[in-house]
Amino acid sequence: MRKAPAALAAVLVLIAGGLGLRAGLFHAPAAAAEAPQAIPVTIGTVTAHDLPIYLHGIGTVQAANTVTIRSRADGQIVGVDFTEGQEVPAGTLLYQIDPRPYAAALALAEAARAKDEAQLQSAQADLARYASLLSRGFQSRQSYDQQKAQVAELHAAIAGDAAQVETARLNLDYTRIRAPIAGRLGASLVDIGNIIRASDNTALVTLNQIRPIFVSFALPQQEIDAIRRHQAVAPLAVEARSRDDKTVLADGKLTLIDNAIDPATGTIHLKARFTNRTERLWPGEFVNVRVTLAVRPHMPTVPAQTVQQGPDGWFVYVVRPDDTVQRRAVQVAAIQDGRAAIAKGLAPGELVVVAGQYRLTNGAKIAPRPAAHPPGAAS
Repeated sequence: MRKAPAALAAVLVLIAGGLGLRAGLFHAPAAAAEAPQAIPVTIGTVTAHDLPIYLHGIGTVQAANTVTIRSRADGQIVGVDFTEGQEVPAGTLLYQIDPRPYAAALALAEAARAKDEAQLQSAQADLARYASLLSRGFQSRQSYDQQKAQVAELHAAIAGDAAQVETARLNLDYTRIRAPIAGRLGASLVDIGNIIRASDNTALVTLNQIRPIFVSFALPQQEIDAIRRHQAVAPLAVEARSRDDKTVLADGKLTLIDNAIDPATGTIHLKARFTNRTERLWPGEFVNVRVTLAVRPHMPTVPAQTVQQGPDGWFVYVVRPDDTVQRRAVQVAAIQDGRAAIAKGLAPGELVVVAGQYRLTNGAKIAPRPAAHPPGAAS
């Protein structure tokens, strides 16, 4: 009879233990739910920067001056005194045409002038004698007047001879074809030994002045008022950039706002001047053009990926002191060069989520880590 109470007590202990284990199983998920896991994200600080306002276009590089070299004399080319693609200063000898016919013509003109000058000396001496005899009555007025006319005629002949000499000398000089401006030569289009004529208008070589150089481009007509207003204060800065828009090739200034809008395209033609000292711009090249219209001072900026697009517009996740996030609507002024400028909704110094937003909701707990590069650094 004593064994029955002991057995009953053992059964009760087993039942109590089972109920306790079952209660623990039911309460374990609830305890886990009370401690949600923090979401790892990258955070950064909102910084203030001066924000340039850019206008973008596509332009064509144009030489400052382009000269097609042609001959002004007829004859056979006996010399080509340059290397194709060479940069030459103004006055450099490029081609030599056979000068012998022109040298002979110059000598003939000079001989004719010398002959008339000798005749003039003789006629002037005769005129002086006629004048002396006329005063003493030993010479008629008619003979004196005829001699005087002959002297005047020889003066005119000598003036004509001088013009002929100058023409012959100029034609001889035309046989030496020189660079009229400084620039870079292209391919030679005529070889030694060829006979050329000025009347044929044959192109010999093209010479381009590429320092300085210009970029011609167009922008929409709705920008004309802002462009003219800012250009009146100071010439607008213009960047010529590579076709992938990642590399700045040269910096220049806006020099031309055309005097009419193209009605066919609704654009205004513009031109910018570049010193091109490094010759990174080449005539005929297509480049991207970026005009700095103005600068917005001290704009709050964040990396572009910080700003998300939602059904109600742009928003960011702002980090609270307790490592939770607040979803906040913002107004984006511009996104350029990998950064977003915030016109409304953020202040410099606030912490924002830069990466990892796809798992976040309003009020979510985060495990923050700093960005590899400060968000305020230039991209």
